[in-house]
Amino acid sequence: MGVSGSGKSTVGAALAARLDVPFLDADDYHPPASVDKMSRGIPLTDGDRWPWLDALGTAMRARADAVGGVIAGCSALKRAYRQRLRDTLEVPVVFVVLDGGRETLLARMTARPDHYMPPSLLDSQRADLERPTDDEPAVSLSIEQDVDTLVTEALAALAPLTPAAGRYR
Repeated sequence: MGVSGSGKSTVGAALAARLDVPFLDADDYHPPASVDKMSRGIPLTDGDRWPWLDALGTAMRARADAVGGVIAGCSALKRAYRQRLRDTLEVPVVFVVLDGGRETLLARMTARPDHYMPPSLLDSQRADLERPTDDEPAVSLSIEQDVDTLVTEALAALAPLTPAAGRYR
């Protein structure tokens, strides 16, 4: 989880590959109207996000049930959004927070001109971000390191938080 440009898709896909589980990109579950809003520089509202989170959670649950685990890249900016995903999934969930400075995030967003999320929405995402508190299953990692290091750190941090069977969900 994290704001746009934090590396959710890149790190999530690499983590899923290391764990041999499916990777789902939350961007693929946005309705066209939401993609249109974001591409025009209009931040999404909570009302825009509920159906998206439900669709993602349902897809995650189906994949986790089918193969024993799933990794998803999703902003999950607010505590309520993370709770909505947990409620939909009904299986243990651990959030990996990809955290970084504004300058790094802006540089990354600017470097991907074909993405629908414009750099102008970075500050609204950062304003909406509610970092997980101690009572939420989450680990935080700095994006100021390479993908392999992030994946290795994520695996090490997740190990004590995941089911004893060794499958990550």
